[in-house]
Amino acid sequence: MAPQKFIYDQAFQLENGESLPSLEIAYHTFGTLNKNKDNVIWVCHALTANSNVLEWWPGLFGANDFFNPSEHFIVCANNLGSCYGTTGPLTENKFSKQKWFSYFPVITIRDMVNAHDLLRAHLGIEKINTIIGGSQGAQQVLEYNILKPSLFENAIVIATNARHSAWGIALNESQRLAIKADRTYYSNTENGGEKGLAAARSIALLSYRNYNTYNETQKEKHDEKITDFNSSEYQRYQGQKLVNRFNAYSYVTLSQAMDSHNVGRAKVSAEKALNTITAKTLVVGISSDILFPPSEQEYLAKHIKKSKFKLIDSFYGHDGFLIETQKLTKIISSFFQSGKPFINENLALSFLN
Repeated sequence: MAPQKFIYDQAFQLENGESLPSLEIAYHTFGTLNKNKDNVIWVCHALTANSNVLEWWPGLFGANDFFNPSEHFIVCANNLGSCYGTTGPLTENKFSKQKWFSYFPVITIRDMVNAHDLLRAHLGIEKINTIIGGSQGAQQVLEYNILKPSLFENAIVIATNARHSAWGIALNESQRLAIKADRTYYSNTENGGEKGLAAARSIALLSYRNYNTYNETQKEKHDEKITDFNSSEYQRYQGQKLVNRFNAYSYVTLSQAMDSHNVGRAKVSAEKALNTITAKTLVVGISSDILFPPSEQEYLAKHIKKSKFKLIDSFYGHDGFLIETQKLTKIISSFFQSGKPFINENLALSFLN
């Protein structure tokens, strides 16, 4: 299913003071806006995903899933800087008539949110029942709620943080170093940096899973091997898999945007920024996540007024937000059915002890 396109034929101001001469946003919608216009589910996607949420989040979004087109009007827009139809490094600069490639401006999570808010206005959406995202998508959920708190009734943030950690930034920088060590990156061509991108994906996977995940899923069945281990093959396979569907220049752009994430920037503090969120908020952490450890979600729940914190016990690390859809469905269903005050019960108990 091809995405729809929204064209904003004006200069788009970026947070760093630069601007894009125009903006194009690829997006998907599923279902129909109801008579009361109160059934909108807005999805913010993670680093290398696209706007077809039914494709990459099955089990949570689909005809027979919790968020389904028969009940909801589901909107998912491709992120600014991506290579799936929204303005990014592979877009032609209308002034130079050349593609941006490595010269694409630095963008932030707030820039992504501001771009998507233009789409929201274009679609005539004045109220969003629920906004949901995981990882970089959840960073956008937080920024969007701070930008326009009255727009949202409910917010669901999964495996994310208030500001990107030094650990996360170091991992992203290591991936960018791998990409830029590939000399073809500086050729500024469609296939530039592909070998570097494969290496970057290999680095990223180590933070998406963890020690126990690899030891179980990639363990050797025989003791005789001295080379060609399962883990080695798996890393190469996953690296090439990303190369086949993504682009090195967009990867650099989007990982830099993730590094920029800090809800407290240009605010008094991150705590005060989070405190302005008025939506009923479900904060979900994953027990084995080493990229966005649960302590980061506990911090969010502590400072968002109407929040509940839930922890998923998962074997899959950070990738659990995409894999553990049955557990997510149970938690989200309970969140919507609960008539209790929105208080983080787990944290409240810990504060008393």
